[in-house]
Amino acid sequence: MAQVEMKKTLGLTGVTMNAMALIAPGAFLWLTFQMQAAQVDFAGATTAMDMFAGLGLALILAFLTAISYSKLSELYPEAGTGSSYYFTEQAILKEEKFSSFARISKFVVGWFSHLYYWVYPGVMVAMMATLITYIAGQFGLELSPVVQVFVAVGFAIAVGLVAYRGINGSTLFSIMINVIQIVSLVFITILALAYRFKNPESVTFVHENLSSVVMPHSFSNIMFQATIAILLLVGFESATALTAESKSPKHVSRGVIISLVVQGLICYVFEYFGANAWLNTAYTGKDAKDAVVTGIDAAAASSAPIGDMCKSIGDALLGNMGFALMITVAITVAIAVIGTTLACMNTGVRVTYAISKDKELPSFLGLLHPRHATPHTAVWAMIVVSAIIGGFGVLSVTNLTAVTFLSNVGTFVLYGMTNLVALIAFLRHPQRNPITHIVVPILGGIANFAMLAAVLYLGVMGGGDTQTAAIMALVGTGIWVVLGSLYHVIYSIKSGRKIIGEPVPDH
Repeated sequence: MAQVEMKKTLGLTGVTMNAMALIAPGAFLWLTFQMQAAQVDFAGATTAMDMFAGLGLALILAFLTAISYSKLSELYPEAGTGSSYYFTEQAILKEEKFSSFARISKFVVGWFSHLYYWVYPGVMVAMMATLITYIAGQFGLELSPVVQVFVAVGFAIAVGLVAYRGINGSTLFSIMINVIQIVSLVFITILALAYRFKNPESVTFVHENLSSVVMPHSFSNIMFQATIAILLLVGFESATALTAESKSPKHVSRGVIISLVVQGLICYVFEYFGANAWLNTAYTGKDAKDAVVTGIDAAAASSAPIGDMCKSIGDALLGNMGFALMITVAITVAIAVIGTTLACMNTGVRVTYAISKDKELPSFLGLLHPRHATPHTAVWAMIVVSAIIGGFGVLSVTNLTAVTFLSNVGTFVLYGMTNLVALIAFLRHPQRNPITHIVVPILGGIANFAMLAAVLYLGVMGGGDTQTAAIMALVGTGIWVVLGSLYHVIYSIKSGRKIIGEPVPDH
């Protein structure tokens, strides 16, 4: 029987579109704007005036990591679906002093990558169930917690079935999703700016002028905002897990950078500029104490400030079509969430497939479907995990925040370690570039570990539900580390393999 292998069917467009679907600016503007508006410093003062500047800093940090991923994919074009897992092994092996640590190093990277790639889809499943609950509520339909859990489970199954069918079907879906969300966000942002320039209600805007939207107001506020904004940009590295299905290694390295440029540097910058320019004192809401609040405070108190924005500009500029515009945009956000979940599922199961083929995870996770050439058993496992996490996350804001923190821990650890791997890989390379191969990985590693510390510190110090969620995430991380350590030790004993000094098989 012929061995089933993944097919090289993806061009530059396919690789890039799959990575772009994971970043999904159309979805995350809606999902995170409230968090950014609600963020305060230790004195309780808002940091939201520096929302745009925080995004700028986050973009710089993201590009540092993206460059490292891009350069590693060029150096190791044979990586297949392994991404950072494979990069780590090869980089450590080339350093004679550290080569005996190659197996344990790649396992640590691979194990932590699962905190990102296997938890993140569950986070998106919970967010989708929450969004569907919000949309239903706009029509007077209140979904019970049990129904919300069923919605989460159903969504996980539906997206998993698309991933099960193969990367080509996922790519076509990703292209459609990217087109829809980009057109939608451009349209809404143009309307938001038109509202600002026309000012039909003679309102007072939070930012006195457009330069106030862009220019920094406080360095500490920028740092606070960047801890959230960095979470909007993750996903560019997913292109490196598609090497086995890419027609050319250059498509992978270019896809990493292009996806971040288009979605982050262009789309996010444009939409955050427009949304912040729109914020005004005519925008009102009620806080937790039922007091009337305006502007940034109204956005912080709302469950969907971008939905409120759509209602406002739709009523003012489109003949009282605000409700219809809001529902339309909410639907496009839902579509974008589908793409994000699908892209992360595709990436996660492929990294798991690579680790399983390397005999570091159970062999059944490395099985390919004879027709679709997808790691189908890993997909089914991913569906179950995503449904459980999504069902848990949709039950409360605290639960959702906890699993989000948990995913973020995996993200920052993976990104930070990958930057260190890039530094090791190019440190003695004869064609190394002192900027892209040395300085960038050092700065990227420092930035990611610093952001991880900042996110957890702010979470624990924040008090209330945020503090509870941060502690839950830390406990979850600790449990994951213990489980990984036990699994690696027990498996190594049973298989007779050495944890340190183990010869690594050829690929």
